[in-house]
Amino acid sequence: MSKSNILTLFATIMYIGVSAQNPLKVGVVGLTHTHVHWILGRAKADDIQIVGIVEPNRTLAERYAQRHGYSMDLVFNTIEEMVAKTQPEAVTAFNAINEHLGTVEFCAPRGIHVMVEKPLAASWEQAKKMIDLAKKHKIHLLTNYETTWYGSNEKAFELINGEKAIGRLQKMVFHHGHPGPIEIGCNQEFLDFLTDPIRNGGGALTDFGCYGANLATWFLQGQKPISVSCITHQMKPDKYPKVDDDATIMLKYAHTEVVIQASWNWPYSRKDAELYGQNGFIECLNGNDMLIAKKLEDRGTAFKASNLPNGRHDPFAYFAGVIRGKISVNPNDLSALENNATVMMILEAAKHSAKTGKTVIWERFYGKKL
Repeated sequence: MSKSNILTLFATIMYIGVSAQNPLKVGVVGLTHTHVHWILGRAKADDIQIVGIVEPNRTLAERYAQRHGYSMDLVFNTIEEMVAKTQPEAVTAFNAINEHLGTVEFCAPRGIHVMVEKPLAASWEQAKKMIDLAKKHKIHLLTNYETTWYGSNEKAFELINGEKAIGRLQKMVFHHGHPGPIEIGCNQEFLDFLTDPIRNGGGALTDFGCYGANLATWFLQGQKPISVSCITHQMKPDKYPKVDDDATIMLKYAHTEVVIQASWNWPYSRKDAELYGQNGFIECLNGNDMLIAKKLEDRGTAFKASNLPNGRHDPFAYFAGVIRGKISVNPNDLSALENNATVMMILEAAKHSAKTGKTVIWERFYGKKL
């Protein structure tokens, strides 16, 4: 066994050992966002312990209990009841996006850390309140995206910002979405808020535009765009009469152009990225598969990225590591509050551009101080 493999094995053993001694007590707030299956169906691990679940819809809670095997004794109607009974150290929010604010308003003054499912909030106005509460009460407020845990994205970041393998980034194109929430069989509880412009903050623009905004901010190491343009469509108004089902967001930076294509009209589910530099390009096709070209005219060589290491391999291990002080959150990190504040500002500007038909100039819209 090589020295690097020995060190990796040792780190894994240490991680598992420490986690088993002190699992993070977590409350799950809401079951209506079906990404909740991620934590409920997670392979048994000792890094976290679900101590309570908040879900007033007993039928939904019972249905998921049958699927995942948890006791209905864990289920409470309100967050007040759950916290009083179980005293969680942290909560994961899988409720409607506009309910994230209420979750933080309750948890922050009590010193309870929060991880919300993407995006951070349903509007920039709500996000600002959440940010202020998190800072005032010194809690961690993180945002979870599936793409944060892709080894391909991590490898791309290393090649671009570490090795400078393709030169300065000139263009990024992100494709995120699926054939539509109805088409892929989302349950009614999820559809009820996902297709509501108030509860979700928009349609495909909010649901999938946030991924590209999050990744672009990360790859560009915290830069904010000079301008934001957006065009939205209702290609299926019979199915989604209240929200957009397709959005194209264009971000202009000093040296980089970003195109975010967020849609409920793709012929298949996708979360992929094209990253073009001065000297080459990188494509992240999925969580592991990549194409890498380090010189011009090269059409790319297939590469399979490694999974992220234990402790950083999924949102809940990461959340536990942050709270236990094993992981430091940098402002530009994909889950970080600062990064996701920028994401929310991009989404807000995109909504305004789509509504008015005009390009949003960042400094005029938000003020130079931001």
